[in-house]
Amino acid sequence: MKSCTNLDEVRQEIDKIDSELISLIARRGEFVQQAAKFKKTAEDVKAPNRVEQVIGKVKSRAIELGADEKVVEAVYRAMISAFIEAEMTEHTRLQRGR
Repeated sequence: MKSCTNLDEVRQEIDKIDSELISLIARRGEFVQQAAKFKKTAEDVKAPNRVEQVIGKVKSRAIELGADEKVVEAVYRAMISAFIEAEMTEHTRLQRGR
């Protein structure tokens, strides 16, 4: 990890990470949109068991990396919730087109 000497450097590093995160979120979103076409029902989209499976995996990974698992869980729950909403919109659009 880079050791910063002032707040501006810290903020520049955070901005770089944010840019990378946005790229990864965009990629994840592309796959979420694809997933909608494989799911038959709204319950399939919500997939609560899958949500908990993902949460378990990311919490384990957070612990391995020394990240705050509570922060990681909160971020992932918010992100998954937003993606479910987007996927529901796509799922509904696809269902209407059938």
